[in-house]
Amino acid sequence: MSEVGTILLTVYSGSGDRDGREEDGGGDERRAAARRTVVVPVEVERAQQVSADTDDVSALAGSAEQPPRIAYVDARALVGCRHRLHLDATHPERLLGVPEDAGVKQRRDAATAHRSKVRDTLVAADPQAWVIIDADQNASGRAEDTLRACSEGAQRIWGALLPQEPDTGRRGGCEILLRDTDRGGYIPIIVVNHKVTDPRQPDPADFHPTTSDLYRWDPRPDRHVRVRTQPRDQQRLAHLYRMLQRHGLASPALVGGAIGYHFDRILVHDLGPVLDEYDRRYADRIAVVRGELPTVPSKVPECRQCPWWTRAPSVTGGERPDITEPPAVSCEGWLAAHRDVSLVAPGSRAELLRRHGVQTIDDLAEWTADEPEDWQYEPFAETVVTARAWISGAPLVRRVDRVRVTRADVEVDVDLESYQEYGAYLWGTLLDGVYRPFFTWDPLPTADEARSFAEFWTWLMAVRADAVAAGKTFAAYCYSRTAEDKWLYESARRFAGRPGVPSEDEVRAFVDSPQWVDMFQAVSEQFICPNGKGLKKIAPVAGFGWRDPEAGGEASMSWYRLAVGYDGAPDLSQRTRLLEYNEDDVRATQVLREWMAPAQPRAHSADAEVPAMTDFREPPAVRRNICT
Repeated sequence: MSEVGTILLTVYSGSGDRDGREEDGGGDERRAAARRTVVVPVEVERAQQVSADTDDVSALAGSAEQPPRIAYVDARALVGCRHRLHLDATHPERLLGVPEDAGVKQRRDAATAHRSKVRDTLVAADPQAWVIIDADQNASGRAEDTLRACSEGAQRIWGALLPQEPDTGRRGGCEILLRDTDRGGYIPIIVVNHKVTDPRQPDPADFHPTTSDLYRWDPRPDRHVRVRTQPRDQQRLAHLYRMLQRHGLASPALVGGAIGYHFDRILVHDLGPVLDEYDRRYADRIAVVRGELPTVPSKVPECRQCPWWTRAPSVTGGERPDITEPPAVSCEGWLAAHRDVSLVAPGSRAELLRRHGVQTIDDLAEWTADEPEDWQYEPFAETVVTARAWISGAPLVRRVDRVRVTRADVEVDVDLESYQEYGAYLWGTLLDGVYRPFFTWDPLPTADEARSFAEFWTWLMAVRADAVAAGKTFAAYCYSRTAEDKWLYESARRFAGRPGVPSEDEVRAFVDSPQWVDMFQAVSEQFICPNGKGLKKIAPVAGFGWRDPEAGGEASMSWYRLAVGYDGAPDLSQRTRLLEYNEDDVRATQVLREWMAPAQPRAHSADAEVPAMTDFREPPAVRRNICT
């Protein structure tokens, strides 16, 4: 292994000091220990079984005659799929010309616009305090300007870029470098387009986060917010701290900051507890990029938007002929061919199961022992049933003898459409088979959103009041209430005092009542879902299909941009498309409800069509023998 690789792996094993200055020198024993430590036992062992004919880790990592691939890693690589990182680095040619996921592009564009807004606002408040790094010049020029500004003691630097580090592979920059006038050095502050805090009542609590004013650095406990956990922000700040350390520019305060979507304060992160985990994670990721650690696919949430899910890497052996690549198939194809356990137990569940020797869905389906002591997820018996159902092809399994859903004399189905964090532009409803949308086509954010929301709320409450007056029961239904609840509260808060807009207390009284029914919760509580619980997965089992083959939340974001003319003249056909998509969503919820709990007994129902857990009590081999 190269000397650079040894240094990085030493950091991984924790032998670097607290300030991140790696120990000099070496020795075969320390190098061997570093190699042993960096290997993640289950994942690398699993990859070796697939991609190598030897159990010698050093052979997989390369040798002095074959130096590691020259590569750089920024903070984005620290969170997410290791195998995607490997494929991106090894087969970049396969992604040339591949359209970027529309949702990813929209979020990036929105983040760019948000950062521009933050920059303009902060700089306008005190122009003399800021040095703006010219973003149009090349990377080396930006890095030189950043170091020059630091050496001259600039108070605040916008658009800082630090020099790339060929030996460690680090690269990165941050929106703001803030001079620590008390201790010296600089504090990294990032600007992100997601929420970093949520409001809360200033009641007693065990922990109050530290925040600072936007215009004057003054960190202190904040009783009015609670932290939204964002590990990616902390990892990025730790990455920047290590890069500042490299040049003697890191503040001894060992903190970083994040300005979030609401742009109302700086959330201050203590980086001390984060650095060891960052060092371990970084050493692992740079080793993956350099080809020193093998990887194989494993299903994680990121797969939904990953280009490698359906795209095979190059057929060639890549730059490292000594490493046999996994078969040249897509991740989806590879996992299916191997019947990998992550298909039914994704993410950390699969990692835990592999530690117990469960590699495939069949291994899990054959499990008859007690559940693993370290299992911390849903009941383990249900996970085993999920595997058995997957093998049998059953899309759902009943947890209960009889499926139940709250029914009422008057039933309204509700579904909203929102655009990022800008607002909710469409509230769709279904009553007695009639679809009624409440919408605004003024581009968000817009004050007209208050009107459409007020009209929706007024109509819904009138339907409820009429039902009560007639002595009838009432219920409103949604699928996964998280989004609806969020925008009900957000709309009441943002448009408080406008005609027809309810108070937050009125919203709370409604959503906490039994009249607000979440069909997602009903599905989750009563079914095991081997293929997922999303409405697009569940409603087809009940017999519903969408008119638009591209229907989905991410696609609707692109349709909305066209519908309101963000990038040109409004496309009226996309407005029709959005309304039809929203209508299909509320009709899907209605069909699902009537299938789960029909008003009259019928053959086409969940009770009649969905197998029960008791049908999967035995492993597949035993069930086959019984059937025989």
